[in-house]
Amino acid sequence: MKQGRDYTGVAVVFICHDDAGNILLNKRSAQCRDEQGAWDVGGGGLDFGDTIEDTLRKEIAEEFCTDVLAYEFLGYRDVHRVHDGHKTHWVALDFKVHIDRKKVSNGEPHKFDNLQWFTLDTLPEPMHSQWPQFYAQHEMKLTNLY
Repeated sequence: MKQGRDYTGVAVVFICHDDAGNILLNKRSAQCRDEQGAWDVGGGGLDFGDTIEDTLRKEIAEEFCTDVLAYEFLGYRDVHRVHDGHKTHWVALDFKVHIDRKKVSNGEPHKFDNLQWFTLDTLPEPMHSQWPQFYAQHEMKLTNLY
């Protein structure tokens, strides 16, 4: 049984910022399951028995090697996609997370070719296919990254 394919998966998705107007994005490597080469925010699946907050903190520590200074729940999204010819369904729990820019490093070089800071006005191309929906839904809450 595969989460997101055989049953609805739950993902904790986070956009990390430095509290100075910059957001951290990762560039997906050739070893990612999909959307290789796309720039993306962070995230991970919720494992049975883990809390949402513990998953948020664990994933940020694993991916970006830093701690959560503060976070805000932005809302949820139903994410319906097709992956490897199979329909998938995830419920994404979206967060805005303040992290210490000086402590960030690539904790998953097998998944991320690069980590880089951007502003919402200077986003790289290509962005992950879910970015437009994420941004459209949370735009008002993302304009205040200071």
